[in-house]
Amino acid sequence: MENNRNFFITIALSVLILTLWQVFYMNPRVESQREAARIEAERVEQQKKTEPASRGDVPQQTAIPGSAPGGVPGSDGATAATRDSALAATSRVQIDTPRLSGSINLAGARLDDIRLKDYHLTIDKSSPTIELLNPSALPNGQFAEIGYVGNDATGSVPGADTVWTVEGNPVLTPATPVTLTYTNDKGLTFKRIIAVDGDYMFTVSDTVTNAGAAPVSLSNYGRVTRFDKPTHASIYVLHEGLIGVTGQEGLQEIKYSAIEEDKEVKPGKSSDGWLGITDKYWAATLVPSGKQEFQPRFAYFPDDRPRFQADFLTDPINVPAGQSATIETLVFAGAKEVATVDAYEKDRGIRQFELLIDWGWFYFITKPMFWLIDTLYKMLGNFGLAILATTVLVKAVFFPLANKSYKSMANMKKVQPAMLEIREKYADDKMKQQQAMMELYKKEKINPVAGCWPVLIQIPVFFALYKVLYITIEMRHAPFFGWIQDLAAPDPTSLFNLFGLLPFAVPEYLHIGVWPLIMGVTMFLQMRMNPTPPDPTQAMIFNWMPVIFTFMLASFPAGLVIYWAWNNFLSIVQQGVIMKRQGAKIELWDNLASLFRKKPSPAE
Repeated sequence: MENNRNFFITIALSVLILTLWQVFYMNPRVESQREAARIEAERVEQQKKTEPASRGDVPQQTAIPGSAPGGVPGSDGATAATRDSALAATSRVQIDTPRLSGSINLAGARLDDIRLKDYHLTIDKSSPTIELLNPSALPNGQFAEIGYVGNDATGSVPGADTVWTVEGNPVLTPATPVTLTYTNDKGLTFKRIIAVDGDYMFTVSDTVTNAGAAPVSLSNYGRVTRFDKPTHASIYVLHEGLIGVTGQEGLQEIKYSAIEEDKEVKPGKSSDGWLGITDKYWAATLVPSGKQEFQPRFAYFPDDRPRFQADFLTDPINVPAGQSATIETLVFAGAKEVATVDAYEKDRGIRQFELLIDWGWFYFITKPMFWLIDTLYKMLGNFGLAILATTVLVKAVFFPLANKSYKSMANMKKVQPAMLEIREKYADDKMKQQQAMMELYKKEKINPVAGCWPVLIQIPVFFALYKVLYITIEMRHAPFFGWIQDLAAPDPTSLFNLFGLLPFAVPEYLHIGVWPLIMGVTMFLQMRMNPTPPDPTQAMIFNWMPVIFTFMLASFPAGLVIYWAWNNFLSIVQQGVIMKRQGAKIELWDNLASLFRKKPSPAE
């Protein structure tokens, strides 16, 4: 009785924790970011009022193209009818790597045409590949741009409208970098070498040569600009929006809704780090040069073409007369693959680049969980089998604790007659009843809360697996067997149209697939291993909990539901073996048989 009560309380708490964790775990961090942004905005505004005008030789961040109202430089403000027409409107250098295709816009030397060869819109390999970056003339325009902010002494410097000249090879590949040049009327020559590796990292190396008679000073800027935002609503389990790791603030995650409200967030200056815009599976980020400090910024511009922007502006770069200066910027544009992102952090020395993937607050559980599943996948060749194997290994690790728990549960069943006798004997004296119960527990060496441990152990594993399935691109479109062709998506079948035999679509709230049903049945059987509680309320919870969980988990990733069902099955076997060894009665068969017995009428 006590064991059942603890078990049900734990299940109810686990559901509550799951709901609160998804909805509220990021709120404190978002609110603190908003408050910091407000304080910074007030400080900057006050500084503007109290300080004299800024010196003309120090460029302001508002000088970055696209930072002022009136549209985005490099486009006429109109939108193109098609992607092809937008691409045809400007001169371009083609990109062709093992994993990327697209082109560089010579107007501004923008990366605004990037397709990911390895990833498609659907599980059908003939479906279109993912379009990560798009020309600004499109409603879903998104691009990365590197340029300069000058002054009267520098003359015109490369920006959004600058048309570069191509030297030599017109196709960018991992083996053949592309060289672009631009010379202005003040004797400044800009030579840009763009290289790309076999994955998703571009290296933009600029050499500025001053052929004039006087030294010049200019600043380097970079920006990732986006005109739309995801059509589906972001959830708190995953960050989508502006992101970066810079300065002492470290990780900055700013939702689209937050930046729309705050308009601008300016962390402190930094000498290293990265910033950009991230989606669930893809991202475009900038890694400024470490030679000069830079001012990062995240902004939203609500003018005639609203847009989101992550940008940086370096401190002035001095180029003496007759000399040159070189500055290098990295641009990541691709899929957030764990191994690739981790390799860039290690090999390129990019601070905390692994945080581009949203491992969450419990990364110390989530990332090891991914590593284990990924390692088993490489051995077994199927992520679904890897999840099943992970469940077995987790069971093995916690076997001693679970074994002790199930033994205690078995002993609880053996002493239930004595517990009932104590309740009847001290029905009117709760204090003596509790004292007698504690003496019984001590005598029989029983821990009354031991039954909670199997569920409590499962909660962090459940959270970690849910996070891994939801955020990692490795799980995207990963097949299992049969009708499960995407472990990161819900089971596509439904009981209410007889799993596709009836020709009509089922509303989402009635979408109960085969695997959620299997999970519900295994949960029902596991709960029936225990005696039915005599209390009517507890008995009702006992009967309806599997149904509630079946509906609740039906919309979860299929991989998570498969894990839960498999875990239930292993728990049934484990509990049955231990109870048999302890000589405790297994209530499963009696409980199942009681469902079909005729209930006595009140008169009987």
